[in-house]
Amino acid sequence: MMNKIKALICIVIPILLAYALNTKFGDTPPILKFLNPFTGFWQNAENTSVKARKSLVLKETIANVDIAFDDRMIPHIFAQNDHDVYYAQGYVTAKHRLWQMDFQTRYAAGRLSEVVGKKAIEVDRYQRRMGMVYGAEKSLEGMMADPKSKEMILAYTAGINAYIHSLSAAKLPIEYKILDFKPEDWTPIKCALLLKQMSAVLAMGSDEFYMTNIRKKFGTEVVKDLFPDYPFKEDPIIPVGTKWDFQPLPIPTPPASFTEIMTGSVKTKQKEEGIGSNNWALSGSKTLSGSPILSNDPHLDLTLPSIWYQIQLHAPGLNSYGVSLPGAPGIIIGFNQNIAWGVTNVAADVLDFYQIKFKDNTHKSYWYNNQWKNTSTRLEKIEIRGGKTETDTVFYTHHGPVVYLQKPKNYARAGNVPIGNALRWIAHEKSNELKTFYLLNRGKNYDDYRKALTYYTAPAQNFIFASANNDIAITANGKFPLKWKNQGKFILDGTDPKSDWQGWIPAAHNPTVKNPPRGFVSSANQSSTDPSYPYYINWEFSPYERGKRINDRLTAMTKATVDSIRTMQTDTYSIFAQNILPAILGLVDNSKLNATQKEALRITSEWNKYYEAKSLAASIFDLWTKRLQSNIWSDEFVVDSVPMRFPSRDRSLQLILKEPNSKWVDNINTPEKETLSDLVNEAFKYSCDSLERKYGAIGKKWEWANVKHTNVPHLAKIPGFGSKTLMIGGGKMTIDALSESNGPSWRMVIELGKNPKGHGVFPGGQSGNPGSRFYDDMIDTWASGKLYDLYFMQSPNDPNAKIISQLKITKK
Repeated sequence: MMNKIKALICIVIPILLAYALNTKFGDTPPILKFLNPFTGFWQNAENTSVKARKSLVLKETIANVDIAFDDRMIPHIFAQNDHDVYYAQGYVTAKHRLWQMDFQTRYAAGRLSEVVGKKAIEVDRYQRRMGMVYGAEKSLEGMMADPKSKEMILAYTAGINAYIHSLSAAKLPIEYKILDFKPEDWTPIKCALLLKQMSAVLAMGSDEFYMTNIRKKFGTEVVKDLFPDYPFKEDPIIPVGTKWDFQPLPIPTPPASFTEIMTGSVKTKQKEEGIGSNNWALSGSKTLSGSPILSNDPHLDLTLPSIWYQIQLHAPGLNSYGVSLPGAPGIIIGFNQNIAWGVTNVAADVLDFYQIKFKDNTHKSYWYNNQWKNTSTRLEKIEIRGGKTETDTVFYTHHGPVVYLQKPKNYARAGNVPIGNALRWIAHEKSNELKTFYLLNRGKNYDDYRKALTYYTAPAQNFIFASANNDIAITANGKFPLKWKNQGKFILDGTDPKSDWQGWIPAAHNPTVKNPPRGFVSSANQSSTDPSYPYYINWEFSPYERGKRINDRLTAMTKATVDSIRTMQTDTYSIFAQNILPAILGLVDNSKLNATQKEALRITSEWNKYYEAKSLAASIFDLWTKRLQSNIWSDEFVVDSVPMRFPSRDRSLQLILKEPNSKWVDNINTPEKETLSDLVNEAFKYSCDSLERKYGAIGKKWEWANVKHTNVPHLAKIPGFGSKTLMIGGGKMTIDALSESNGPSWRMVIELGKNPKGHGVFPGGQSGNPGSRFYDDMIDTWASGKLYDLYFMQSPNDPNAKIISQLKITKK
């Protein structure tokens, strides 16, 4: 009997060990698989030498394709037709960024639980309930209805799948081995999902729940005072005084209920700053060369791999260089022989919530236009690794999905979503953004630029333009709903048809300016126009300081060069400090400061207002002013179970400069009556004490770069796969808008002319493989504010480019 037990143990223990070592437990990868010398992570280390020439047979191509990889591993694709250029783009993008493409589209689709288990269930529910897949399906309809974009997306998809099918287990990207899953075939819906995710990043912010709570608590007059429809300080994107060259459509009439509220007869997680960008273009009249110069640096979350993928696409009628989104065909920001273009976020009000009146708890019908109307349902099946598949029922009204009937616990992203409300969002519209980029990539002049923009829906962008013909322009562009003023500033009445979107602003009426007298166009996410624009786009945009600094510098600039524009991209001067610092310094009581605080006051008093890497004053000022704004507003606007937001920085500045005795200054939670001086002094001491507690005695560790702690983390936050801390300057209110891990995700400067010259860099590398020398090789150049020359090749063997390898794709 004992021998049988021993024999059984000898059999069972190896089986259990084999199971344990080949199975993923929690966040731990299956050890045996991961360490396997033939298929594990060792196989992801890349040889530093690069094979100079290689050929590959891919039967789905129509003709031969030549791909030249330069010394930063950027592919320059030379194809003989549209199908092959996008097929090759899909292939090489997947070769460098497959896991990133897979992860981003799984995230967008609400499918992370399939990979990481139940801990991602609320993320997945949120994505599904916000209608991400629903919106992607609508967009795909639009793309597939157009022959050109259909060809793009099908060829690109086929190229990705050709690469996926070539992969062995050994060559899977390392993240697949850590997370223990395999890539699935790419499908066209994934391309649409990626574009929806960009719309979510740039246009999913919503404050109407907060604003509705504020109106209920404080009344209409307070809302008008503290949350005005136009800022006190502004320098709009379309220059003041620009004439509107169109006859506007009639503006819809607000419903009577809204008019009553806003005339005062009825008393009744703020969007994060940083989702923005800069762009500008100078006319040849302001440049040394006499040709326009265009600059763009979109500010997004910084990640490894980078959100962008550099590429050049060459085919008959096409020779374009720039950055693409891994997972979508074409070039999003870039240039060709004749034009250059770039984008910044508009922050249009294209997402509204409607309070729904359901007939009963079955939610099968809702009251609308004096009758009961049926809802529809969408069953969202969420597969969970290691668990049972969950089915989440989402009810849809004619507005869109009812996001939450019950709030999830401990899920912060749901904080600005009101319960029982339907979501009306532009990202749910049928659209075809790919056609815009198809046409821009091939554009020759201003008319081509304007035609391309007519196809664009969302996320709304300020499309900047320059051409070799010496035209410059900017257009706040997207598909904008035709609304009455402030429609969407608060939660809307879902029972009243007058609260619905009443059509669309014609594309030709979108705010635009061409060749303004000042000789430049620019944007930094501030207000699109002055109040004379006849349509409502939004009531609030990003703060004006970056735009003001850009316009000040460009106004003074003459004989501009690529280098002067490159230097300007990393400008760290703070207009906010210029505006507020003299006033608050004068309120500090030096006699009540300790030694550290006195030294901090001296340093801040002598500050040049630049957020430089080694500046101690920038650290003090940044924390000081944030605390001061909190001191002014938090006692009234932070209430348990009633989510609200603070008034804007612009309104806070106005109060400090013009209304120092405002009732809002007093802290209602204390018996004393505080003055502005009290709040300023408390905030100053708080900032000094906080810095001292965290970083020790005042000195080098207080430097802005150390406090800001800029770094580029891995997309999935895998330890060890992110960058070091980058000791660089910049701040959210400066042109170089850098925070901890958000900032200029791609810096580009293009000089037009007979032979256009491009310069650019992003904080990362072309490869998504941490074992590659091309994973993060551009970060130091980016951090130093330098740009690489972009090799705008005219042939696969162009001698002006530094080519290190070539790939020839043949049909047989």
